[in-house]
Amino acid sequence: MTIRAQVGMVMNLDKCIGCHTCSVTCKQVWTDRPGAEYMWFNDVETKPGVGYPKRWEDQEQWRGGWELDKKGRLRLKGGGRLKKLLRIFANPDMPELDDYYEPWTYDFDQLVEAPRQRHDPVARARSQVSGRRMDEIGWGPNWEDNLAGAPERIHDDPLTDGIEDQVRAEYEQAFMLYLPRICEHCLNPACVASCPSGAMYKREEDGIVLVDQEKCRSWRYCVSGCPYKKVYFNHKSGKAEKCTLCYPRIEQGQPTICSETCVGRIRYLGLVLYDVDRVEAAASVPDERDLLAAQRDVFLDPSDPDVRARALADGIPEDWIDAAVRSPVYALAMRYRVALPLHPEYRTLPMVWYVPPLSPIAGTMEADGYEADPDEVFSAVDDPDAMRVPVDYLANLLAAGDGEQIRDVLRRLAAMRHHMRKREVLGEHDESRAAAVGMSVEEIEDLYRLLAIAKYEDRYVIPPAHAEQAGNLLEERGTCGLDFEGGPGNCGAIERDVSRPPGYDAAADAQSAMRPDADRVDLDIVQMLGDRRREEGLDR
Repeated sequence: MTIRAQVGMVMNLDKCIGCHTCSVTCKQVWTDRPGAEYMWFNDVETKPGVGYPKRWEDQEQWRGGWELDKKGRLRLKGGGRLKKLLRIFANPDMPELDDYYEPWTYDFDQLVEAPRQRHDPVARARSQVSGRRMDEIGWGPNWEDNLAGAPERIHDDPLTDGIEDQVRAEYEQAFMLYLPRICEHCLNPACVASCPSGAMYKREEDGIVLVDQEKCRSWRYCVSGCPYKKVYFNHKSGKAEKCTLCYPRIEQGQPTICSETCVGRIRYLGLVLYDVDRVEAAASVPDERDLLAAQRDVFLDPSDPDVRARALADGIPEDWIDAAVRSPVYALAMRYRVALPLHPEYRTLPMVWYVPPLSPIAGTMEADGYEADPDEVFSAVDDPDAMRVPVDYLANLLAAGDGEQIRDVLRRLAAMRHHMRKREVLGEHDESRAAAVGMSVEEIEDLYRLLAIAKYEDRYVIPPAHAEQAGNLLEERGTCGLDFEGGPGNCGAIERDVSRPPGYDAAADAQSAMRPDADRVDLDIVQMLGDRRREEGLDR
């Protein structure tokens, strides 16, 4: 057993109001510079919808994440080193700029500097990539906000495959939920394993996945390898960029900027202790529906004396272990089991989890003058006709299609609401609903405090970084530690630095940088990859 600490996040979808404050503040802090105009490290999608980039969840198209080969071994869905080398001049699995959107601004100077004229001047749209004027704007990162255009595009959402009869856009049957998304900072990151130059890495001290800008060689396989499409390519600098989980703030014990500014207070940050040696086995379970239980088995109880002793021996500071005991992420994901990972079937073991929304069930139960009893919400979870948001849709999003896992969470949330309503509104003490979901009254009330009225220090339990710890980890074990064959810790990083070819001009390459068939290549790296492949034998 080898213990590491991981910074994780939980978002309560029941409380997201879709205000996009998190997206705007993240944009201002991290991507307000040339070449990053189209990047949204944090975005809030309206589901159902095709998302950003378009249909990012369709891995049959994008080939992101991991899969099992015929022998049950983990392999990248996009192929190993040999396949990447053979397709080095064309990468059809990478989204083009049109799959995101072409960012634009407006000629605001025209409003001020236009001469006196008969009609008011107009600020026309202008592309921030090419500089040309854009007469028509047909897509954007938030184009589908609040189900805009849903009747025409609702079934372009990959999550509706197979449940089209449950997902309809008619007014009476329409539903929606907001899905805030950032990088998942996975335990088994496919982006790290996909990078030929070793520029992508996962910090051992806190699990944050970052990009070494000095090592990045513009291969862009990290973009296609990430199943969540949260790695971007800067067409000005020629470097990959992604959400950093605001690591300078995390190191100071402060929450991410998206969490700090969240109006709905939906975000929780905390540490989770996990066993590195179990990661490969957890990501390799044959049945996708077992991936949630397998990932939970990787997490360790920080209150266990044996775990605590081993964590100290593995270099985890004592104050970090204490923070893991108080972690809201561990509480919601493990102790109360109401948080679920986003698309566990990608086998990356994501570390940004979600509390599914307990949809407005009561409203769908009312008809012809009948007013629904709030106490009937508990039983309505098992009635597919009473659920406004179909359980199967949530299951495709958070449980690899296993609806029973969603129902189990919704039962717990419904039991919490029932218990608190009885206590606060009716003045009654009823333990039956808590017992029905396998929880005590104390646990139900603690869950309520955490989800509904938690204070700042309860939502964000982030211990300051230990600089000496990071230095020791880097010196002794490198930057990953997930060293199974083909995994993120064995990604074929080239140790010696390789400079770009003489005369390389990133600005001149801006027009072709976003195309999957862009022909930029570092011939020295190709030669070294070939030499390495011959030394190690052909990769799968």
